Amino acid sequence: MLTFEGLDENFKFLILEVLNQLKATREFVASPSRSLFRKITSRDDYIDNLKTVIENKSYSRINSTMDLDTKMLNKIRGIQVSSVNLERIGDHCVNIINQMAYLEDKGCVNRYECAEAFDIIEETVAKIAEGFSSEDMPLALEICKSEYRLDSLYKDNFNRIMAEMGSGKNIPDRVTCLFIFRYLERIGDSLLNIGEAIIFSILGERIKIEQFESLQQTLSVSGYDGSFSDIDFQGIWGSRSGCRIGRVQTKEKEQAPPVAQGSIYKEGNLDKIKLERNSLEQWNKRFPGMVPEIFGFHENKDENKGSMLVEFLPGCTLDTMILTSDDADLENALFTLEQTLRHVWSITKKEGPARTTFMAQLKSRQNGVLQVHPEFHRTARQMGNAEIVSSEELLKECAAIEKTLPAPFTVFIHGDFNCNNVVYSNVDERVRFIDLHRSRDFDYIQDLSVFLVSGFRMPVFERPIRNKINAVISRMYSFAEEFAQENNDETWQARLALALARSFYTSTRFEFNYTFAKEMFNRSMFLLEKMNRYSGKWNNFILPEDILHY
Repeated sequence: MLTFEGLDENFKFLILEVLNQLKATREFVASPSRSLFRKITSRDDYIDNLKTVIENKSYSRINSTMDLDTKMLNKIRGIQVSSVNLERIGDHCVNIINQMAYLEDKGCVNRYECAEAFDIIEETVAKIAEGFSSEDMPLALEICKSEYRLDSLYKDNFNRIMAEMGSGKNIPDRVTCLFIFRYLERIGDSLLNIGEAIIFSILGERIKIEQFESLQQTLSVSGYDGSFSDIDFQGIWGSRSGCRIGRVQTKEKEQAPPVAQGSIYKEGNLDKIKLERNSLEQWNKRFPGMVPEIFGFHENKDENKGSMLVEFLPGCTLDTMILTSDDADLENALFTLEQTLRHVWSITKKEGPARTTFMAQLKSRQNGVLQVHPEFHRTARQMGNAEIVSSEELLKECAAIEKTLPAPFTVFIHGDFNCNNVVYSNVDERVRFIDLHRSRDFDYIQDLSVFLVSGFRMPVFERPIRNKINAVISRMYSFAEEFAQENNDETWQARLALALARSFYTSTRFEFNYTFAKEMFNRSMFLLEKMNRYSGKWNNFILPEDILHY
């Protein structure tokens, strides 16, 4: 354990005091007395003080100038979280004895499975110190699972008490018993938090028990049969998809199967994970090796969660290359990307008009934008002789225009073609794609607009780097122009104006820099206004390219 200013001793004393508090509370529930009531309430103050001491020592140690390795830091953080939850358990004990005052029949609660609940809680609290000291993953999982057992016990007793209320007898006592069992069930929530804190102290990553079990299942499905203690899990934060993402690899990669040498774990909504799995399968069927290989897939229908392990792609994402790579490497990456896109789009091209949905996509994300920037709801106004329609009316009119502008053909698109979803490997000069749950047959303009705006919205404003970003945007715009000409797409600029308006507008919901967000909003409105006021033939429409440069 820890030796800093007796932190481990303080933590062990806190566990011991909470365990004594639980035993005293059980004794009080079985046979209430004034002396025991005073003993429990006074001990609660001592528990609060111990928790405060541990918190102060933890923060002092973390913020000190002394060297602190990651493993020690994780353990301190785990102990601090656990001490907060142990103090909460002590509070619930006081709540339980306070509820006993409302019972007319003091023995009422003992006719239910109250003793069984205390057995589970005391047995689990007694294992906490060992969980931290031995770094025992199965023991940590056992502590977590006590919450399931207490939930099940609460549900059984809830159903029994509710059924007995139908008789109309002793209803106040039975309601009080429900409150007591509710506090016991909430102790289970605190034990779950403690178990997850122990897992964090071992893995160095915050991962919930259901996610941990899902990861275990997915590894098992993938064919990995080693010990989970041999696995390194590194969380990857910042995903806007709502999925849990982490990198998984064994500590001894040379002796591990491919799945454990380096893979990406994704866990989230079952439908979304299924979509990505299906898309990866389609990509690998059409273009083997262009997207990650799927190592394992697992679904939990009860929780509506899915998870999968996919290949970790070596290389660098394109957004990182724009910011850090030299011109020669970036040139190679962009050239390879253009050749890859031309290959994919040409092979999957399907002739025939196809309706686009750019305005519908914008509309579906409008509430999210207005939640972050409510001032982007533009009302109708008059400026001199010019009438400016409201944003709602403008969207409606542009949606009508979009119906008259079908794409002349479709291709198999990425669907979320941001710069950070393109991986380039300098070793084999190869481009590969990630995050493909929106892949489908659609207008290539969708991918083009997302890529262009993902470059524009990079929050980097130093002029040399910004010039580099603008150069990449111009290059991809020129590539799209060539592709359109080669395939006789005469309305591509008009459709791109609508698609860019959509991408500019929806990107503002991720940007709290108001000046930059307003810049994107204004460009979106400008493009929609330009489309709405245009009266010529759409194959003559000219998109001002400089709207893509900042």
